[in-house]
Order: sequence, then C-alpha cells, then structure tokens
Amino acid sequence: MQAPQVRRATAAARWVVSSLGLPVDDATVVQNSNKLTLRLLPCDVLARVAPVAQQVAEFEVGLAERLVAAGCPVAALDPRGERRVHERDGFVVTLWTYYASVPSREAAPADYADALTRMHAGMRTLDVPAPHVTERIAQAGRLLADRERTPELSDADRELLNSVLRGAAQVIAGLRGRSDQLLHGEPHPGNLLSTRDGLLFIDLETCCRGPVEFDLAHAPEEVAGHYPGVDEELLRACRLLVLAIVTTWRWDRDDELPDGRRMGVEWLDRIRATVPREWIQGASSGIRPAPDERS
Repeated sequence: MQAPQVRRATAAARWVVSSLGLPVDDATVVQNSNKLTLRLLPCDVLARVAPVAQQVAEFEVGLAERLVAAGCPVAALDPRGERRVHERDGFVVTLWTYYASVPSREAAPADYADALTRMHAGMRTLDVPAPHVTERIAQAGRLLADRERTPELSDADRELLNSVLRGAAQVIAGLRGRSDQLLHGEPHPGNLLSTRDGLLFIDLETCCRGPVEFDLAHAPEEVAGHYPGVDEELLRACRLLVLAIVTTWRWDRDDELPDGRRMGVEWLDRIRATVPREWIQGASSGIRPAPDERS
C-alpha cells in the first residue's frame, strides 16, 4: 500500500478496535504488501487490513477457526472481537492474536516438517471449497501471455517459463485425484512464526487444493527429508513450478517487491540450469498449460 492508503487503513483498524472497547494508543506496521498488518497497543492486537475489492477475509477467518479447532498449528483470531470480519472506509479488518516471536530461533527442518504434517492432517478433515493449484498455473500463464504486463521479458525467457508451467501441469495432472487435498498454498518461512507456543503458520488466504508436495516446494529443501511419504519426482516438478510462478511475478510491470527484478534474473538462470530437457522438447510439440479448474 502507498502512504495515503496506509494512513486510511491504519485509521480504519484503530476505529474498529476502539469500537470494541479495546484501548489503542499506538499502531506499528508489521508488514505492508497487498494488505497491511499492524500491531495495535496497548491492547496488543494484530490487525490485518485489506481493500474490500481485494479481500478474502471471510474465507481466511472461517478456515482459521476450523483449523484451530482441529488442533492445527496456525495463528488464532483474537477472541475479543464481537464480529470476525469488520468493514470500515472501504477496508476489511480482521483481528488476530499477537504472538511474541522467539528471537534468533530458526525452525529446525524436523520441526518445520512436523508442523506442516500436522497442518495437512487437520486440513484433510475439512471439506472446504478452494481453487486447485492448476489455477495458479493458469494465472501465471495469463501473465506471460500479456506482453503489456510483462514488457521486459524476452521471448526466449517467456517460452522457458511457459515450458515449466506446461511440464509441471502434466506431472500434476497425471496424479489428479489420487493425492489432492487442502493445502496452505504458500507455507514458506515468511509465513511461519516461531513463537513460545511453537511453530505457527499464518496467511491462510492462499489456500488451494493439490498434492502436499506443492506445499513442501515452498519450504527449505531439508524439510522434505522429514516429511513422510514424499513423491520425489512430483516434489522436483513442484519446486520448479513454484520457482517459475514467482519468477513470472517478478516480471510483472506492477511488481513492487524490493529488488524483485534482480531476483527474477537470477531465478531464470536457475530454471535454465534445472528444467528437464523433455519439458523443453514438449513445448515444441504443442502441449498447452492446464485450463482454469476449481474443485
């Protein structure tokens, strides 16, 4: 969010929390991206604020409540809110428990895998409509096809990324239905909190359906060695897929990630060094990305 929007979003969060009878003297920005995350004091509430047009708050809040009830290691909502989703001045505001982080503690691979395993186990008990991972592939494919949105991407690199999307889509399609379940969608280290209550996952708005290897592809490589029953071939395909998707985002003209273009160049080099030759050959045979699909 830009500075004027940050000010309005912060004012909306302060108003919502104050309206619940909780004291708010200070608001500190914890994260600013597509949504704003604030720590409000002295009530010590974590507020997440997003424009109404971009929000999936009802989905995220409902899923968080069910996952906490199922014993999953996810961050909980703040119990003091009368309503779970609040709207103010064109923003939706959700209120979450603030967890003090454990300083200088990086999640050990075995602990990371255990938390992910327990979350996946809880997710398997829920019947929640969510897009399939093939929708992520389709979204990236649409961005690559839109030259106005990706004007600085060369034709060769554009086709390289499309080749990875096609190749990964084929691998995942071959297992469709046998291994699909509800997933976090982006359980990378930035979405994992190390707290006094243990490791907790946050940011559930990215949930989707697909194989657990798609989630594992977001975690450090050492984590997969501690996760039971991993399909190594599928994991390799998912790692390349995730890398291709985030690389595609870095070439979006509207991408605001600091130093994002440099990372995009580096990741293209990594993809070129690791993409299976048959995926490149398949590109010339007319294979197309998977269509938009929702479970």
